[in-house]
Amino acid sequence: MFIAGFPAGPWGTNCYVISTGPGNECVVVDPGKDAAAGVADVVREHRLKPVSVLVTHGHVDHMWCVAPVAGTYDATAWIHPSDRHLLTDPMAGMSRETTQMLLGGGYEWAEPDDVRELADAQTLELAGLQFVVDHTPGHTQGSVTFRTPYGAAAGNADISEVMFSGDLLFAGSIGRTDLPGGDHPTILRSLRDKVLTLDDDVVVLPGHGEQTSIGRERATNPYLLDLMDSGSTDRVTRGL
Repeated sequence: MFIAGFPAGPWGTNCYVISTGPGNECVVVDPGKDAAAGVADVVREHRLKPVSVLVTHGHVDHMWCVAPVAGTYDATAWIHPSDRHLLTDPMAGMSRETTQMLLGGGYEWAEPDDVRELADAQTLELAGLQFVVDHTPGHTQGSVTFRTPYGAAAGNADISEVMFSGDLLFAGSIGRTDLPGGDHPTILRSLRDKVLTLDDDVVVLPGHGEQTSIGRERATNPYLLDLMDSGSTDRVTRGL
């Protein structure tokens, strides 16, 4: 398995390109602002063909370049129905400060031509890869994560899966819940039901910051520690 990741745009949002290897079809996860050029570089260097664009949630720092990337390669865009409206009206999911920044600088917006909706526990077969969708609301109503098998397919028995966590889970933190559609008790339930149930060897590739693992976060992340202690938290969170 081939995974290339790079931070893009003013929010340093991680965009990922995944394939079975050079010269094959690929999947793009979260092409945010200024990500199209990075995707093109990876695609050109490794002779890849994007067939699908997966969106973990509808904030513009994760989907700004969905339409350009999908349109360039005639790829299908996938998003959860609860965030589908944000592809039409992206400002509905943003803070006033961010909206003013973007509107002040001017912008153009277009929806992808081919948009399909994700469902909880759905399995996607794309570009020779398998992705399990987990609906993990809290950061937004339609937040999802994508998990793909890794160990046997990649010849690495130490990693069972890779999870693209969007803004649900970061190294040492979790996603913010103070934007439209966010809800703190809901994200804690998502973490309890969809993260703490995973094996420690699952590698987490988040929407911002460095990669981590479920085992590392279970042992060190204050939010997960609080959940395991049945406590609550008001710590500082991340994400647009």
